Amino acid sequence: MSSPEPIIRSRQTEKDVNGVSTQVVCTEFSNYIFIVLTQYGKIGTLISVTPDSRSNDISTPTFSTKVLLGKDEPLMHVCAKNLATFVSQEAGNRPVLLGLALKDSSIDSVKQMKEIIKSCQVW
Repeated sequence: MSSPEPIIRSRQTEKDVNGVSTQVVCTEFSNYIFIVLTQYGKIGTLISVTPDSRSNDISTPTFSTKVLLGKDEPLMHVCAKNLATFVSQEAGNRPVLLGLALKDSSIDSVKQMKEIIKSCQVW
């Protein structure tokens, strides 16, 4: 007898990004994707990234970010959009809940983190 598919699918990995240990956990729920990206071992700032339905151009949807918990700084919004936009698009424009706790948020690091998120894909 085969085991049933889990109700909640989740994957995690750990890689070095510019010498800093970085953990990623991606979990798929029915109505959103939850991603924790941490270099501190904590969830950190919790940010909601949602496709904006008011966009006139369907081919390039815009995304809204909202800090739900933690420091509401402009850099967090930029990182969240860069890290979660492709996830939402690949998951059928579902909202993404993103936990960020980063020591290094340089452009090069964010590019590497996107690749780590892709390797943990559950959607």
